[in-house]
Amino acid sequence: MRTLEIKKNDANQRLDKFLQKRFKTLPKSLMYKYIRKKCIKVNGKKCDIQTMLKEGDVLTFYIKDEFFEASEQKSYEFMKAPKTFDIVYEDENLILIDKKPGIIVHPDKNYHFDSLVARVQHYLYDKGEYNPDEEKAFAPALVNRIDRNTGGIVIAAKNADSLRILNAKMKTRELEKYYLCLLYGKPKKDSDTLHGYMTKNESKNKVTVFKNEVEGSKEIKTKYEILDFNGKFSLAEIELLTGRTHQIRAHMASIGHPLVGDTKYGKGKKAPDSIKYQALYSYKLKFNFETDAGILDYLNGKEFKVNDVWFAKNGKINLSK
Repeated sequence: MRTLEIKKNDANQRLDKFLQKRFKTLPKSLMYKYIRKKCIKVNGKKCDIQTMLKEGDVLTFYIKDEFFEASEQKSYEFMKAPKTFDIVYEDENLILIDKKPGIIVHPDKNYHFDSLVARVQHYLYDKGEYNPDEEKAFAPALVNRIDRNTGGIVIAAKNADSLRILNAKMKTRELEKYYLCLLYGKPKKDSDTLHGYMTKNESKNKVTVFKNEVEGSKEIKTKYEILDFNGKFSLAEIELLTGRTHQIRAHMASIGHPLVGDTKYGKGKKAPDSIKYQALYSYKLKFNFETDAGILDYLNGKEFKVNDVWFAKNGKINLSK
């Protein structure tokens, strides 16, 4: 017999979800059988897969030791990653990180030990704010993701409550994200809200923008404002009113002003040698909660910004770096 006590970050989830995270080598069918035959109990009583776990609950197990041993092997892959990144803001619940272009947020299919989520976990482990031995089903996680070749603010949740709240707020668009981008030329209007429809070619990972609705298309809305123009490039602030794959890049290209450095939608335009990435940065984040945000309510109305990005500074084009 073995026991586990449910900690704060493992609470408020179904029993089966917890067990799947905690015992990765335990087959689902066997897990259901253990629960049905009372080999797994909650607070000494029979339970079912939908039992919601609370902080302080004690789970009792009469299962094979091999499942415990497999889950207790210490192989902290995140320790291989550096623990360095630029912090925009940090408190006991979250970190706002200024991710630089070139860093992946999660390990990709080719897997590389260095990713932003691994850096966050290494950083919090060294601070004593994350201990995988105590957290049976939770690890610090990223709420939003940004492409490898794009920079900007990424939100990391330190605890399960914050992660749940932020994920929900992201879906209801109560987290407002603003982007800076460098465009070839200057649009006719200094500010506008573009409206169109988009289809995606999954095999090529490329989208196409149409003025009118076509079969299989999704509506897109992109709001922009020109902040600066140097005679060749425009600096624009973009607000996504819909969030689609490659929306900014494809929508701005569709009106004849692709992003500088964008080889996919740039139609053969050659960027200056100093520009190594597409000139796009998620530089500003606003917390605009319309419903209760629980332990994160104190963030409502707050705005965080990166003033100095690699192609702009304080709202002006800056290519001197």
